[in-house]
Amino acid sequence: MKLARTRSTAAGVIAVVAAMSLVTACNRDSSDSAGSSSDAPAIGIDLPRSDSDFWNSYAQYLKKDIKSEGINALPLSNSQNDVTKLVANVQVFQNTGAKAVVMAPQDTGAIASTLDTLSAAKIPVVSVDTRPDKGDVYMVVRADNKAYGTKACEFLGKQLNGEGKVAELQGALDSINGRDRSEAFAACMKEKFPKIKVFELPTDWKGDVASAKLQSLLAQHPDLNGIYMQAGGVFLQPTLALLEQKKLLKPAGQKGHITIISNDGIPQEFDAIRKGQIDATISQPADLYAKYALYYAQAAAEGKTFKPGATDHDSTIVKIPNGLEDQLPAPLVTKDNVDDKALWGNNVG
Repeated sequence: MKLARTRSTAAGVIAVVAAMSLVTACNRDSSDSAGSSSDAPAIGIDLPRSDSDFWNSYAQYLKKDIKSEGINALPLSNSQNDVTKLVANVQVFQNTGAKAVVMAPQDTGAIASTLDTLSAAKIPVVSVDTRPDKGDVYMVVRADNKAYGTKACEFLGKQLNGEGKVAELQGALDSINGRDRSEAFAACMKEKFPKIKVFELPTDWKGDVASAKLQSLLAQHPDLNGIYMQAGGVFLQPTLALLEQKKLLKPAGQKGHITIISNDGIPQEFDAIRKGQIDATISQPADLYAKYALYYAQAAAEGKTFKPGATDHDSTIVKIPNGLEDQLPAPLVTKDNVDDKALWGNNVG
């Protein structure tokens, strides 16, 4: 794989009490470890959660690629959206000889001390989908999340002819992804569609919270005609269930249809687009997240380095304050291209 390379600062993790490591035992699965060569450097991989269809798809791709690429992966752990568990899981990786760590910290502000500790131990970190606010990372494998917010704004604005009321189901605002999507969406709406009223509903990436807040909003504004879901993996099903319950789930093209755009690109969103229940989604590349997380972790463990610039896989590596970020492509999916076989959502499972 031909990529421009340069020196990047190694990443790292805080030390935790030994008792915390016991917590991780409940979140590990030895059957998930693969590695055809015991001589290959060991890679520690933490899955961020299992309550999202998107992240479950990412896990599937990871396990497949670990086997096909002969990665010497330590038993996978799952921190279940809990930074304390993530810290403990990483401590286990460090204690069992990891030469690089792959993680996807959902709280991007609370992981800095952990990264500092890993950096001191010279264990590089690849962060997937989320960019830690502080602390050195070898590489962030991520799409441009500001573009998500902008694309969603432009799609909704055009579909609504620049007027109406839109509910924005925001992710956690203590995460870089939630902030990037929300800030970009707000800036675009203010600049391009000032006649659209946006109701911002923070959800902490929780489907039940999103449903409850959307229900309250609909009671106050039954004329709502647009919804932006920042994470289809957790918001899609509760949102569709609520709209159906209220007899508001009308197919695209029918009077009273609520225009909906999502983020993730999971198969369930594609099915909803085909049925006319939602209108579009932005496809986060779960397959490429897994592929390049493992690629960069292996490269880091072998002492390879990278530099900013175009890659050979249709992305761009950019410099960030605490390392480098490979910004992978994330296409808009509508009824016009939902059956494209190149989209991972049409191939997973």
